[in-house]
Amino acid sequence: MLKKQLRRNSIRQRIRRKIKGTPEMPRLSVFRSNKEIYAQLIDDVTGITLAAASSSAKDMESLKGNKVEIAKAVGKAIAGKASQSGISKVIFDRGGYLYHGRVKALAEGAREGGLQF
Repeated sequence: MLKKQLRRNSIRQRIRRKIKGTPEMPRLSVFRSNKEIYAQLIDDVTGITLAAASSSAKDMESLKGNKVEIAKAVGKAIAGKASQSGISKVIFDRGGYLYHGRVKALAEGAREGGLQF
């Protein structure tokens, strides 16, 4: 288990070296736990989270379905919050996870919600 975490952290740091979020084009960061999925729009210049959405939020509790469907709904939710803040373009940060399953579903949901990356 520890080896898997170390591998993910090294991948995550490699990604983080290459991408930086700005106020105009923030970083869409994804965190995936065994049960929930979280997404944040982060401005790396000032170190502020501009918007966040998760499957454990109050407005998401009524969702039914498997984890992939819930991840897609979280992607749409973060896209809605981004459009309220006037953000249309983001940089996608998969957080060291492989781009498939829940991470891919969240990205597709965000694209359907109107985010460009």
